[in-house]
Amino acid sequence: MTSERTTLYRDKQNGKLLGVCAGIADYTGVDALWVRLGAIVLAFSTGIAIPAYFVFGMLLGKKPAHLYVEPEEQKYWQRVRQSPARTAREVRARFRDIDRRLADVETYYVTSNPRLSAEIERLR
Repeated sequence: MTSERTTLYRDKQNGKLLGVCAGIADYTGVDALWVRLGAIVLAFSTGIAIPAYFVFGMLLGKKPAHLYVEPEEQKYWQRVRQSPARTAREVRARFRDIDRRLADVETYYVTSNPRLSAEIERLR
C-alpha cells in the first residue's frame, strides 16, 4: 500500500506556513482547523511540537497537484487510509449489489423473451 495516494504529504496550497497541518488533515480526513488547534495545544503543553513541525516540513514531500481528480476520490482515499479493511468490505458489497442487479436484469429479459432464453441455453 505504498501508492502515492496513501502517502503523507505537505499540502502547501491549503497550508498556512509549511503545509504540514493541512497535509495531516488531508491524510486523515480531519478538518485542518482541528489539526492546527491540536498542534497549538501541543506547542504550548510540550516544547516538541514546534521543532517536530519544522522537521516534518523538511522531510515530507509536496502534495502532487494531480493527486485527486474529484472530491469523491479524495474522500475515498481518506477512508482507505483510515480503514483499508472496511473500505474493501464496502467495495465488495457494492460489487455484490451490482452483480445482483445485473442478474435481475438478465432474469427479466430472459423470462420475457423466450428466443433470447433459448439462445443463452444453447450457448451454455
